[in-house]
Amino acid sequence: MNNRQSDRGFSALLPRLDRSVVAIEPPGEGEGYWAGAPSAVEGDGWIYLAYRLRRPIGEGRGYAVAIARSADGERFEQVAAIGKDEMDAESLERPALTRTPEGTWRLYLSCATTGTKHWRVEVLEAADPAGFDARNRRVVLPGDARTGVKDPVIVRHGGVWHLWASCHPLAEADEEDRMVTRYATSADGLEWSWHGTALGRRAGAWDARGVRVSAVRFTPDGIVAAYDGRASAAENYEERTGIATGRVPQTLTAQGTLPWAASPFHGGGLRYLEILRTSDGRDRLFYEVTRADGAHELRAELR
Repeated sequence: MNNRQSDRGFSALLPRLDRSVVAIEPPGEGEGYWAGAPSAVEGDGWIYLAYRLRRPIGEGRGYAVAIARSADGERFEQVAAIGKDEMDAESLERPALTRTPEGTWRLYLSCATTGTKHWRVEVLEAADPAGFDARNRRVVLPGDARTGVKDPVIVRHGGVWHLWASCHPLAEADEEDRMVTRYATSADGLEWSWHGTALGRRAGAWDARGVRVSAVRFTPDGIVAAYDGRASAAENYEERTGIATGRVPQTLTAQGTLPWAASPFHGGGLRYLEILRTSDGRDRLFYEVTRADGAHELRAELR
């Protein structure tokens, strides 16, 4: 069964490069320079976007997470940035920007523990997205000696905080890039309880090496999720986008036998798809995509 045969309306949520615009340029030209891994929230008349900025290995890696705002969802002005040194991290990966029911803004940061392959997630809180201060931070997903945790997707639904995070096994050297997505819940978005693996790798498939949920939507029938996948370690950094569904949030099943979206350039990377439903009832898509020179740019698209 190919993706066309199994399409159950998922294509309406998938990127179309010909309908997109560049929202954030990478910080340089060529491989290793990235702007992407977006997380979007609408609030106070603005669309806020948190995203990671990266230089090549040896030149800084994920050196900062920036926050920008836009009135139209396409043209963004930066209002804040958190550097990796402020977080005592070797690199920063995908952030998650959220807002509590009381109006407090939260920025969850994926932090590489210096000198290791371990990742942890810390959170900052502020009254305004421009006010995050790295001096006031808290570890919320510590991982452990056997598992690195990063790239959280956080959704508050039905009075519960739901989280899907990318988890990497650390026991075997040179195998740390493997990943699955685990699911957790919380009453407050700070103290989390894990409920096992929500989406695993498929042997022999295009996503055999790793799967990372990037966006989740609750529907009357259950869950629709976008995820990043790769078949091998060589495809690290060039993941493509897949679709998974489930009746319950802790059990997702990948749909189709091929990626649902990819770049036409370089390694085909199209990843970290974020889907924001805004107050006007439309969907805004944000995603990281590989361009012709190998750099990654952050694109925006209105549906």
